[in-house]
Amino acid sequence: MTNPATIAGLTSEATTEPATLGEAAYQRLRADIVAGGLEAGKPLRLEALRQRYGLSFSPLREALMRLQSERLVVSAALRGFAVAPLSREEIKDATETRILIECEALRRSMRDGDDDWEAGIVATFHALGRQVDRMAATAGKADVAEVLVMEERHHQFHRALISACGSPRLLELADQLSIETQRYRLPSLTGRNIGAPPRDVSAEHREIMDAALRRSGDATTLLAEHYRRTSASIQAAMA
Repeated sequence: MTNPATIAGLTSEATTEPATLGEAAYQRLRADIVAGGLEAGKPLRLEALRQRYGLSFSPLREALMRLQSERLVVSAALRGFAVAPLSREEIKDATETRILIECEALRRSMRDGDDDWEAGIVATFHALGRQVDRMAATAGKADVAEVLVMEERHHQFHRALISACGSPRLLELADQLSIETQRYRLPSLTGRNIGAPPRDVSAEHREIMDAALRRSGDATTLLAEHYRRTSASIQAAMA
């Protein structure tokens, strides 16, 4: 799972503690939403959250506001906060937006990437492949911890592809969209995405990697197709 940016620039002891607690609340809430521990549509009552996480109302409110800006939480007048619902329309929109952001970042990375960029892609592809092999050996019975390792390595591979784009904003947007779509991907990794067509995702990743290392325009086409296949599989399962 991606790590959020740390809060910097706070010097007084009085302001440091709330920032630390707010960050802790944010990370724990976000992890539970993404992993499904807090289900889509579930009300997020402050008292219930206080008991669940052992944190006071102030850092919890701060975390909920941040998660609302990331579209993982919604709020309504007189009804408070709730986990954002899941929908086929949203996964399609998030996927198409992710394609716009990451394909542009990949084009810039292929233009400007150096040997370290190439090495990073190869290393993260290798690590992802090792985890794929471990999960394949479980015959579809991987536990949640293994699934989260897979998801983290999957993210690292896709992050490595665009890491040389030179734009912190593009990378930040890519990370946010990755988290939004991760909520939808986890069921397929835990074997709950029944009816999805078979895919050789490892071969898809290798094709993207090879094209990127060749600095070929095919890389962005392959990346877009890869994301759209995932989106289509998720939408079919949701239907």
